[in-house]
Amino acid sequence: MPVTCGRLRCIPVSPVKPVAGPPLPQRPDRLPAAVRRRHDREILALALPAFGALVAEPLFVMVDSAVVGHLGTAELAGLGVAAALLTTAVNIFVFLAYATTAAVARRVGAGDLPAALRQGMDGIWLALLLGALLIAVVLPTAPGLVHLFGASHTAAPYAASYLRISSLGMPAMLVVLAATGVLRGLQDTRTPLYVAVAGFTANAGLNVTLVYGAGLGIAGSAWGTVIAQNAMAAAYLTMVIRGARHRTPDTWRAMLRPDAAGIRACARAGVPLLVRTISLRAVLMIATAVAARLGDTEIAAHQITLTVWSLLAFALDAIAIAGQAIIGRYLGAGDPTGARAACTRMVQWGLACGAVLGVLVVAARPLIGPVFSDDPAVRHALAAALLVVALAQPVCGVVFVLDGVLMGAGDGPYLAWSMLVTLAVFAPAAFCVPVLGGGLTALWWAMGLMMLTRLVALVLRSRSGRWVVTGATR
Repeated sequence: MPVTCGRLRCIPVSPVKPVAGPPLPQRPDRLPAAVRRRHDREILALALPAFGALVAEPLFVMVDSAVVGHLGTAELAGLGVAAALLTTAVNIFVFLAYATTAAVARRVGAGDLPAALRQGMDGIWLALLLGALLIAVVLPTAPGLVHLFGASHTAAPYAASYLRISSLGMPAMLVVLAATGVLRGLQDTRTPLYVAVAGFTANAGLNVTLVYGAGLGIAGSAWGTVIAQNAMAAAYLTMVIRGARHRTPDTWRAMLRPDAAGIRACARAGVPLLVRTISLRAVLMIATAVAARLGDTEIAAHQITLTVWSLLAFALDAIAIAGQAIIGRYLGAGDPTGARAACTRMVQWGLACGAVLGVLVVAARPLIGPVFSDDPAVRHALAAALLVVALAQPVCGVVFVLDGVLMGAGDGPYLAWSMLVTLAVFAPAAFCVPVLGGGLTALWWAMGLMMLTRLVALVLRSRSGRWVVTGATR
């Protein structure tokens, strides 16, 4: 039975117990049926709610766009620039979720729930500090930032206004990331789903009320998002505090106070994942820059292709999130055999899901173009690029899973170096596209090369076994 901390689920339904005997075989089809079924249940229990929460997150921007879009073109353009800046700033610090998930899951596996909650609070304090730093940077530089990102003279005032107000919600956004990592580490992905859905609903209502009812315009949209994000952060903090009070009634106040050593440790653990994230963002920025050089048709088709790619990534990333939580828990419990078996099964899941998604993309190709564009040239370029995306999905499935496995194992330095190598392989290939020809299709083949490079690096690491380091800490 699960152990609960107030309303906070803390221990998985099936606690990890070290498995004696020789290591299980690495090939998925050789795992015993009982082992496959057990891992299937765990993966589904974590991945399905995680997918729902991942999909709910971009809906914030979609709601803002729908509401602000009726104010005028200049307002919508300003929102587009400001939202891109906000998304980039927050996504750079996604390590707050990933690193916290792995660290908390290890301590849960080791049976030390108070230490898991302490680790989670260190991550939350780090998020607050980074959020305060972002406010200090963004508030005075908002006009310059929107100008740097190419906002027109008509859109720039709206972009600067939205960015300044929304920056006040950045600490809450980062707290949500860290707290989500805490709950994932505690093997709970349902609560983040509920909070994300509630936050999305509140954001939608606040946007309509403040933009139109209160007549605040684009500023009302920004304030609505700030209020919703702060409410989400407050909900997460309430659950963590209740859990700490229930589990450690004598020391919970001390546990919630900031610990400089713990915060520094969280920051050090997050640096490699920060490097990995920045490298990945650089890949996407290079791809967009090259597509822009190819022409208006190509950049339009590229943007649609990238949207489809991102949607597919949400589905595959849900399995990776399950991998972070499960692998961290097994390693914390001192069960390398179980960790290897879980890794093997999740690779099979990633491969199968990638293949299914690839087939779906091929089947949906004739329908995707008309949804996004009426231009026959854009549709033609899009159809060819989507075929490359479809063929790459099985590779993407394995890459996402192994990425999550190594994150769960705390193998951040290897992920950072391998992503830097991937960037070094991708950049020359992408920059050669305008010179050698091939158009958008060639650019997306370069994206496929990027995923193949990641696949090779991750498979080599997973087979080496060097990521299998047991114990409550790595």
